[in-house]
Amino acid sequence: MITAILSQDLDIQTVTSAAWIGGAPMLCVTFGIILALLAEVIPTLAAARPLAFVGSLLAALFFELALITDPQGLIFQGTFRADSASSSWGALFVTAGLLSWLYSQRYYKLEAPFKPEHDILMLCSVLGMMLMAGAEDLLTFFIGLEVLSVPLYALASFRRVRNQSVEAGLRYFLLGAFAAGLFLYGAALIYAATGTFRLEELREVGIHSKLGIAGVALMASALFFKVSVFPFHFWVPDVYQGSPTPVTTFMSTGTKAAAFAFLFKIAFMLPESSAGTLAIISLLTMVVGNLGALVQTDLKRLLGYSAVAHAGTLLLAVTASLVGDPLPDGPLDAALYYMAAYVFTACGAFGLIATLEGDGERFTRIESLRGLGQRRPVLAGALSIFMLSLGGFPATGGFFGKYFVFSSTLRADMMFVSAIGVLLSVIALGYYLRIIMTMWMQPAKKDVPIPSAYRPSSSFATGMCVFFVFALGLAPGWFLDRLL
Repeated sequence: MITAILSQDLDIQTVTSAAWIGGAPMLCVTFGIILALLAEVIPTLAAARPLAFVGSLLAALFFELALITDPQGLIFQGTFRADSASSSWGALFVTAGLLSWLYSQRYYKLEAPFKPEHDILMLCSVLGMMLMAGAEDLLTFFIGLEVLSVPLYALASFRRVRNQSVEAGLRYFLLGAFAAGLFLYGAALIYAATGTFRLEELREVGIHSKLGIAGVALMASALFFKVSVFPFHFWVPDVYQGSPTPVTTFMSTGTKAAAFAFLFKIAFMLPESSAGTLAIISLLTMVVGNLGALVQTDLKRLLGYSAVAHAGTLLLAVTASLVGDPLPDGPLDAALYYMAAYVFTACGAFGLIATLEGDGERFTRIESLRGLGQRRPVLAGALSIFMLSLGGFPATGGFFGKYFVFSSTLRADMMFVSAIGVLLSVIALGYYLRIIMTMWMQPAKKDVPIPSAYRPSSSFATGMCVFFVFALGLAPGWFLDRLL
């Protein structure tokens, strides 16, 4: 009888091979979460916990890459789309999770006994990101949003003996709860105006009433909070600075990518008249982010404001999609490429900060990097590469990321906006080059010891980030042809 009820209500019989294949990445991550939980209660499985984390994400990455070339379309009764775009986003989420985990090894000291919970929460967040990127239903997206957000609230305050970490978690929780309420209220207004939560049906009926447009505005505001767009960016510097650096690494890349993935999906809901407003918000975000970063003395806060500026650049791609790029997939491909470069660049930069923190938190201050080029040349060289990529220097992934975004805005006849955006990107070089000059051109202070922390996992992650930063900068055509 129970089976009959479930079959009638959930339509279990329609779970086809396409659903199994399309949902395979999420199933892999879910299996990893279950194994990690079992390892906590079964002592003999404790040694398998790292294997469960890495193995589940590598298996998910394998299926995501396979789905890019063999998309399965709508699955789970039309609530999820396993296509090339969602799989490309999914591959970025998995990559961000793996890199953040590698940088978290031997990072925690007092919190080391709770490291298993840290890994489980991170896997849960990756699962939520995947659900957000493929969601074809507003409620499905909201479930993914909460599966992503709730673990991040705990991760932000994971260093419970440190007041800044607890404050970061509380701040992120309060503002995140407010954003979640905005999204739900907006979704309710859209349902009241159209009678559906499905994106496919919303495309057919359109959103023309004032009630529906108000709902879209509320949902967009919630997503703007997640991607840290002006004026919803004020939480970023404090949360980034207070959170454990591996968590900041994960938060700055995966969360931003997941929110932008869905923002592109609902761009059709925005009225065409809002394109100008979006362009202004994009430019203001770049102004606030770049000017804020110029005056920072803490490296994590500086990269926090830098993340705000990068969100503004990515929002220009959404604007180009709304205005009308002659290449239908041009803005989305540009955003994917930009985000791919940003994942490896930002993960590498934050990861090296986490490595330096092994010798004390004073190494998060820019002045403590003086003379690092002479003391730790390899580490300083890698950090310099990441700074150059964030600034958009040629031969790095960051350069082509910006190039593709601004090319899309130019194709959409947004000449003035593109020119201002390029100028604002040039301003960003001021603080990126300041870090490089501090490391290589200023003598070390005598009272600052030589940073000696070394972690094999961090070195491996840094090497992988450097490789892909240059690969994306030197062979963009290969990635565009095969992965987008």
